[in-house]
Amino acid sequence: MKTTLNIEDSVMEALRKESARTGRTMSELVETALRQLLARRVKPVALPPLPSFESGGAFVDIADRDALYRVMEDR
Repeated sequence: MKTTLNIEDSVMEALRKESARTGRTMSELVETALRQLLARRVKPVALPPLPSFESGGAFVDIADRDALYRVMEDR
């Protein structure tokens, strides 16, 4: 795929020199560099499971607003 990039002059000059030194095209060098950059992305780490515990059961159905208020007022 063709695309247009804006590259700082000093970086472009270094790319030209590296291309001449290695006999690889500038496109090859840019693609290789981009592949390496993208491969270094941090992969998601599997998180340990969250702890669970016995709460002793529910004291009130939180969907019942009146019951919830009664329990909160009694405490």
